[in-house]
Amino acid sequence: MIYEVAEITVKAGDEANFENGVAQAAPFFLRAKGCHGLSLHRVVENQAVYRLPVRWETVDDHLVDFRSSDDFQEWRRLVGPFFASAPVVTHSSATAVYPKT
Repeated sequence: MIYEVAEITVKAGDEANFENGVAQAAPFFLRAKGCHGLSLHRVVENQAVYRLPVRWETVDDHLVDFRSSDDFQEWRRLVGPFFASAPVVTHSSATAVYPKT
């Protein structure tokens, strides 16, 4: 499992519009090849910053398949106008999970 985390800074006053855009765009992620879910988190210390963790089967499912899709373009159309700057995106995989199951 790969975890994409997009850190997104939103223009002041557009927080509700951004959150609504993410809600509208969630189905585009969920129907994408290899997507296992997503959530939206707002940073407590800086209310203009959000983190969007998305669970992917592989990095290519995100970077190749999803990013080249019409659904990605629609995602950007819905939320892009509210970005204060380009999102910072990283991918990771778990090296340890606690508690062990």
